[in-house]
Amino acid sequence: MAANDRAAAPGKSGGSAGSDGLMRASLSAVAPGTALRDGLERVLRGNTGGLIVLGSDKTVEALCSGGFVLDVEFTATRLRELCKLDGGIVLSSDLSKILRAGVQLVPDPTIPTEETGTRHRTADRVSKQVGFPVVSVSQSMRLIALYVDGQRRVLEDSAAILSRANQALATLERYKLRLDEVAGTLSALEIEDLVTVRDVSAVAQRLEMVRRIATEIAEYVVELGTDGRLLALQLDELIAGVEPERELVVRDYVPEPTAKRSRTVDEALHELNVLTHAELLELPTVARALGYTGSPETLDSAVSPRGFRLLAKVPRLPGAIIDRLVEHFGGLQKLLAASVDDLQTVDGVGEARARSVREGLSRLAESSILERYV
Repeated sequence: MAANDRAAAPGKSGGSAGSDGLMRASLSAVAPGTALRDGLERVLRGNTGGLIVLGSDKTVEALCSGGFVLDVEFTATRLRELCKLDGGIVLSSDLSKILRAGVQLVPDPTIPTEETGTRHRTADRVSKQVGFPVVSVSQSMRLIALYVDGQRRVLEDSAAILSRANQALATLERYKLRLDEVAGTLSALEIEDLVTVRDVSAVAQRLEMVRRIATEIAEYVVELGTDGRLLALQLDELIAGVEPERELVVRDYVPEPTAKRSRTVDEALHELNVLTHAELLELPTVARALGYTGSPETLDSAVSPRGFRLLAKVPRLPGAIIDRLVEHFGGLQKLLAASVDDLQTVDGVGEARARSVREGLSRLAESSILERYV
């Protein structure tokens, strides 16, 4: 099987994060356009079943009984023909070879499983015991199921996935429009120094919503394989800059550490990430994730940005220089009031860069005010 016919081969799982990563890698390996998916669909069309282990090591070998040792190059037609033997098939860990065929897989019978059919029970138990993904092709139910570390995913037709993906994409477009509105309002308020915790929480809320919908669509892109190329382009265009913006908002507004409370940027981002969907709809809860108390009084209290977000909009301004400017001036209002000479006192900021920063901030200030009031 040629390298360009295969997705990245899945490995073994390791913890919940590793399990999620293994599921994505496994879905990519069996996505439309791959030779493995072609072979699985041939098996399904041929009205035969199949049990395929996507990887091999000593643990897998210990579960194999009988069958044939082949060690031949993987092709879709070979997979189809070997599944007629009504036994399990073991592929190499890089999915490039068929190592064994017609084997009986004998996993530990004490491993719990909710599956009922013999083939599906075996697939579930083998995946849990060996840590490699296992694919089960059901002859009677006419479906392909992927088992990964206790998770089961039925592989759907591209048309069904695309329908859901397009609905999610339409939702993402609406959320992105709303995000652009609240982010533009925040920029204008920053220029006028009128920002409240409520304004910051609203932007952080929308950024998190957009990020979550984008993550869901990215899963569809993986499942669709070559059929998801257009969807991937649309997704990339819609979410360009969202992740950096999310971090910049937190860097601008995470409260200064005190004796009673202290929250780093990474901790605030993590707190936003673990909010449930219901919690994310509540601005006080979002404010608490950022490090504020979240009371009604706190939501209406004034806050001032450090300036990371607006400086990042100045063209060709390196991140290291942005950090030095914020550290030197301490806040956006002082940056806006700084002259070219003042800016040049910062290490690494020469006259040309100082003028660029000064002019860039002035243009951003003018455009933000115009967008808000015109």
